[in-house]
Amino acid sequence: MISPRPSCGKDVPAGYLVYALPVLWYKWSMHWVFLSPHFDDAVFSCGGLIWELVQQGDNAQIWTICAGEIPPGELSPFADAMHQRWQTGREAISIRKNEDMRACERVGAGYRHLPFPDCIYRRATPAAPRKENNGNESDPEITVSTEAVHLYLSNEDLFGPVNPLEAGLIQYLADQFAASLPEQVELVCPLAIGGHVDHRLTRAAAEKIGKRLWYYADAPYVLKETLSLEELTLQGWKSRQFEISTAGSKAWVEAAAMYQSQISTFWSDQADMQASLQAYLVQSGGVLLWVSPLI
Repeated sequence: MISPRPSCGKDVPAGYLVYALPVLWYKWSMHWVFLSPHFDDAVFSCGGLIWELVQQGDNAQIWTICAGEIPPGELSPFADAMHQRWQTGREAISIRKNEDMRACERVGAGYRHLPFPDCIYRRATPAAPRKENNGNESDPEITVSTEAVHLYLSNEDLFGPVNPLEAGLIQYLADQFAASLPEQVELVCPLAIGGHVDHRLTRAAAEKIGKRLWYYADAPYVLKETLSLEELTLQGWKSRQFEISTAGSKAWVEAAAMYQSQISTFWSDQADMQASLQAYLVQSGGVLLWVSPLI
């Protein structure tokens, strides 16, 4: 097992230099960026690891992709239902940003909130269908509404295909990442276990920018889809196991608890959330980061 800061006798992860006479471990400070589709994903999945990295002297940032404001206009019934569950109303984004800032502070990470709305708020205008009238001027004209439509209207939509009306979003996100990321960075993105559309968009965009990627298992989805990790191993993916100390586990749970509005989405209460994260630690023996066999 490899801990974030190695001790004598263990394998040395990338980024460490070993000096002799006397035996001395020296570590260059590393810059980590964790891509989080929503405000809570990186902390739910990697909060303990982020805390450990910061404790050993690394710089860690959490970039939330879908952190944009709610667009003007009427919400869909689905988005309204989410707000009722979260007990936030239309103040959902400001409340969730505040939760995220507090959680990032607890694990010692910087944060960046990108301006792309959550999928439950995104809208697009359908393209008008083309019509051949074959020169017959008597054919009736086709009228198409130019009003933007909501793209994801149900829980099934959240875990279904990416809406074709936003197919260009992947490249747009990739361009934003490439323009903003430092040249030397350890970039960590979700595996998109569970299949949430925003997780899949985040992963697809990260894979387009040409940097080496680490992947994290999306919690709490991974607890219900352990076969996904077994499939990665069969496909030749490699994982690195990071130990999480008692203090790191405590910081993780406390940071996750900052996302008060989101607890009801996944758990019955705070105690259930804590038990879930502890189960994930036991299941993984720490936190696993994965590397594609294509690298």
